[in-house]
Amino acid sequence: MTGRVAELLPSAEPVRFLTDDGAAVRGRRPRHPLPEPELLRRAYRAMVIGRRFDAQATALTKQGRLAVYPSSHGQEACQVGAVLALDEGDWFFPTYRESVALVTRGIDPVEVLALLRGSEHCGYDPERHHVAPQCTPLATQTVHAAGLAYAERRKGTGRVALVCVGDGATSEGDFHEALNFAAVFKAPVVFFVQNNQYAISVPLERQTAAPSLAHKGIGYGVRSERVDGNDPVAVLAVLAAAVEHARSGEGPFLVEAHTYRLESHTNADDASRYRTDAEAEQWRRRDPVTRLERYLRRRGHLSAADISAWYAEAEEFAGRLRDRMNTDPELAPLGLFDHVYGTPTPQLEEQRALLRAEIEAEEALS
Repeated sequence: MTGRVAELLPSAEPVRFLTDDGAAVRGRRPRHPLPEPELLRRAYRAMVIGRRFDAQATALTKQGRLAVYPSSHGQEACQVGAVLALDEGDWFFPTYRESVALVTRGIDPVEVLALLRGSEHCGYDPERHHVAPQCTPLATQTVHAAGLAYAERRKGTGRVALVCVGDGATSEGDFHEALNFAAVFKAPVVFFVQNNQYAISVPLERQTAAPSLAHKGIGYGVRSERVDGNDPVAVLAVLAAAVEHARSGEGPFLVEAHTYRLESHTNADDASRYRTDAEAEQWRRRDPVTRLERYLRRRGHLSAADISAWYAEAEEFAGRLRDRMNTDPELAPLGLFDHVYGTPTPQLEEQRALLRAEIEAEEALS
């Protein structure tokens, strides 16, 4: 094996700093530096708030306030770690499941839920937050991320793009095209695969025959790594290294996080049809929030008062979201046409006129 190929290979086992019960792993030299305690405290607080937000959003679907919600319960280490690994000026490309990540980025939660509520295509300003619209089609955002990262490299800004995908997206052509383009042109982009074991109901073994999803980077000359996605310390360490690799001009980096979504794919899915309770329970014992809490308390970096305060903050956060979501949004149907093209086509103007006439006719009757 040449040195170049060896450099691209991920670890034989996913990088892990914590045992399942939150103790530090012994007898294994870390491949990446240990994150600072203050960063770990920030991550714990964000995961506590994120999990409560996720539960509240799930409840909103049952109340008819959201059309659909894809939960990320169990994947909080990945959601929070992806955002905390980036600088404010870096770009984040989320999927439809990254709502907790967007809240961690500081985006108004009501704006985050606009897409899932059906009130807007994207409720927040992507340019202001450096966050692309949440993407529902699998892997299309990987091409966008590679292109934007290449543009940032050409401009010499030093900015990095991080794009999230699930395990199912690694079977899409866009994913492979994006990897190839990013590698050839050394685009500073991190591909972050949250391998939660299922693409809706399709298990991983029906998705790929590769040794791991991280190995998919090797054929394109992309350095790759595997990480325990339920170990917040390891996720932060590996993503920090991946972002630094991209920012330093070394090109793209592929990270595969081994994690699990404890809830169904969305509220429209029944996970019991394709997985067992015993399997889910096995992953519950590797809960990322509990693992980090135990680790920080053992190290003296987290007090009972901290935990109580942040859980109370999470409840207040959820309460404010619930109250705001109980108010119907003010809709502007004609705005549907505003951002389709820079210069509207005649066909688009015709459609706008038809809708305007329809609205005016309804208003006249009322």
